[in-house]
Amino acid sequence: MRISGLFILAAVALCNVFAWAMLNRPAHEVAWEGVINGVSYSPYTKFKSPLLGDTPTRDEIEADLQVLQGKVAKVRTYSSSDGAEAIPELAQKYAIAVTAGAWLDKDLAKNSREITSLIHNTRKHSNIERVIVGNEALLRGDLSVKELGAYLRKVRKQVNVPVSTAEPWHVWLKYPELAENVDFIAIHILPYWEGISEETSLDFVLDSYQKVVSAFPGKLVLIAEVGWPSQGNRFLNARPTLANEAKFLRRFLNLAQKEHLDYFVMEAFDQPWKRATEGAVGPSWGIFDAARSAKFAMTGAIVTNPLWPIETIAATGLALLPIIAFLYYFKEVRTRGRLFFAFLVQSAASLLIWTAFIPLTEDLTNWGTAIWCLLLPAQFALLLVVLANGFELTELLWSKHLKRHFAPISPSRHRLLPKASIHVAICNEPPEMVIATLNSLAALDYPSFEVLVIDNNTKDPVLWEPVAAHCKELGSKFRFFSLGKWPGYKAGALNFALQHTDPAAAVIGIVDSDYIVKSDWLRSLTPYFDEADVGFVQAPQDHREWQGDSFKEMCNWEYAGFFHIGMVHRNERNAIIQHGTMTLIRKAALLEEKKGWSEWCICEDAELGLRLLSQGYKSVYVNVNSGHGLTPDSFAGFKGQRFRWAYGAVQILKRYWPSLLPWKPSQLTLGQRYHFIMGWLPWFGDALQILFTIAALVWTTILLLWPHLAEFPVAAFLLPTLGTFAFKIIHALWLYKSKVPCSLPQRIAAALAGMALTHTIACAVFKALFTSNQPFLRTPKAENKPAFIKGVLMAREELLILIALWMACMGVAWRYDLHNPEAFLWAAVLVILSLPYVAALICSLMSVIPPQKSACVTSPVSAPPPQSPEIPQQREAA
Repeated sequence: MRISGLFILAAVALCNVFAWAMLNRPAHEVAWEGVINGVSYSPYTKFKSPLLGDTPTRDEIEADLQVLQGKVAKVRTYSSSDGAEAIPELAQKYAIAVTAGAWLDKDLAKNSREITSLIHNTRKHSNIERVIVGNEALLRGDLSVKELGAYLRKVRKQVNVPVSTAEPWHVWLKYPELAENVDFIAIHILPYWEGISEETSLDFVLDSYQKVVSAFPGKLVLIAEVGWPSQGNRFLNARPTLANEAKFLRRFLNLAQKEHLDYFVMEAFDQPWKRATEGAVGPSWGIFDAARSAKFAMTGAIVTNPLWPIETIAATGLALLPIIAFLYYFKEVRTRGRLFFAFLVQSAASLLIWTAFIPLTEDLTNWGTAIWCLLLPAQFALLLVVLANGFELTELLWSKHLKRHFAPISPSRHRLLPKASIHVAICNEPPEMVIATLNSLAALDYPSFEVLVIDNNTKDPVLWEPVAAHCKELGSKFRFFSLGKWPGYKAGALNFALQHTDPAAAVIGIVDSDYIVKSDWLRSLTPYFDEADVGFVQAPQDHREWQGDSFKEMCNWEYAGFFHIGMVHRNERNAIIQHGTMTLIRKAALLEEKKGWSEWCICEDAELGLRLLSQGYKSVYVNVNSGHGLTPDSFAGFKGQRFRWAYGAVQILKRYWPSLLPWKPSQLTLGQRYHFIMGWLPWFGDALQILFTIAALVWTTILLLWPHLAEFPVAAFLLPTLGTFAFKIIHALWLYKSKVPCSLPQRIAAALAGMALTHTIACAVFKALFTSNQPFLRTPKAENKPAFIKGVLMAREELLILIALWMACMGVAWRYDLHNPEAFLWAAVLVILSLPYVAALICSLMSVIPPQKSACVTSPVSAPPPQSPEIPQQREAA
């Protein structure tokens, strides 16, 4: 690489390291080096739950207490049965004092057992220094103040240690009479559940504590629960992160020491089972994780993600080889283009590594891990689409020159040109439209050609008889065939035409039945066949009669984008898509191995192009309009055409994918394989869109109906999804501005039309993956405008999905505060997912709006006299 390439490589790597370092810069907080006064303790390990009737064993409890030994002075328990009765005895062994609890709820028999066990343990074990009868029983509504008071009085009579019950601080203020039955006040202060930000949380704790102290003078106040969760959904201004938990606890422990507060930190170990009762944050309050490892250090700087240096190295390494290869092989790209694409590769690599490391940096549930396994490859595919779009953008905007540029040729009038046989397949077409096409072909400025018109599967003779009659009027160059019911769709008709082609013809031309062809089409393009390895010559599809019709105008410019951008880029590596109109094919190549047109594929044109390229032939793309056709009249027609193209593309990939793999022997170059894979990959991205949409609707339903079962998806999946969508729009508008001769409103309309086809393409891809016999969908032209209601019905599937997504978004806004960034981000994702369906509805309704003014109609070329003399036949060119 040149010096500029080394500079780019170094700049990108350094910027990547800097970005990772800034996003993970350590927070310097006050340290804690003492012994924690007390922690709440539930003895359930990662895979056990009291909800399932699991009982902790003595060995499990003892192992936990060994972890806590020397780190905490006291533990608070919540139950005195189901295995928890062993805690005081084992804690005494490790010099840990116990505040013993009895769990009370609506089960009176169980309450009785709890009280009996609590009294028995308290009398038996001297390390039980006080007891707490019931935990938030009033808050839950399980007991009344009177009922709870009776339990408290019973225990106070039978034990010689202080007795209380535990409730949130505000419950004590609401029921001050409860204090008559306790020896001390046990309060819970959990700023997260109050929606308090981590920055003001300590002030809130101290203020709440002081309110209770003032309300109950003479009573000792114990903070029985205080803490911060490390994971889960944001609640109002409270963010549950590992760094915030570490900050809160360090600050609180130092504050408690300074203010001489009596407290229990909530809690010793993460309890995964609490997800079922407390939602996404329930499992994440521990100082230690569920595996009994410390979640953070109590001294030194706080780093949210301690693995970030490894992730940085992995991301830099992953991007290194692709960037080096790009800089080495694409020296003709200007420096700013090379810098742009190198940064894009590095960004994609960093996003992928960030996502891949999620199971190591976050405590995923089994459900979360399963989702991660599904979304990681999907995100990889989306990033490939971004890189493919970025490469196209880079090469077309910043290449110093195009390697393969072809222009129309103006051959001498005296040179010999090969005879051409032009095939026009029709099916249920308006006769006046076909006649206009034939008139334009009759006016071709070319010495020797014939036109074969093949009608198949048209039931009504009224449609084809005028065309047959007009062919007779145009003379002997024009031959008409009516096949009736015929197999193979358009490919079947074209194969029939091959059987009746003049043996002297060396070039086959294909023209759609709605095209008005320029008179110099054949003369300016057939000279390219002088090179024996040229298999086909393609001119772009262009359209007419769209001016003044908003729907047709947006369709026109949507089509134009592919022919001015995609085809130009593919032409650079001799990898264009052959299209079934305005194309010229070497007859010998078409008939090679007697294959002709493939009737198994509904995109016989694209299949033939790939087949010819795989046989070693070259393609020529002349990006100059040689004819104009009609756009679909309705959104249904627009969708049907794109469904056929996408379905056919997947058919082709299913048949030829082995030859497209880089390591498989094939005459296709690596560049050709790249374009045929990456060119169709965005359609698979559209297929992923519908999967994401379904998954989002299911996930939102769970968030709304069973919030304890799920949390908002991690940002590592949401941000790349939003970024991919934004880049796709930027890519399209940027290239359109540079390469397509249209205004900004027309560019936006083209983007809207392309987006409107997302659902159709997704359905086509999935159907093609699992079927192989989808009927050929003819694109109807010159349809009458449907009624307004039909405009809605043409997008009915999209409309139903749109309604579902918007209802889901409103449900999130109603159920969760949108000041919560996680909820806001998820609502934004739902809105972004709905945009293709909005676009589909808009396009469908626009297709039924009458034009504002008469469309500009290209006048049909006048037909020559019926029996015009034939031009002497030329000899066949090489």
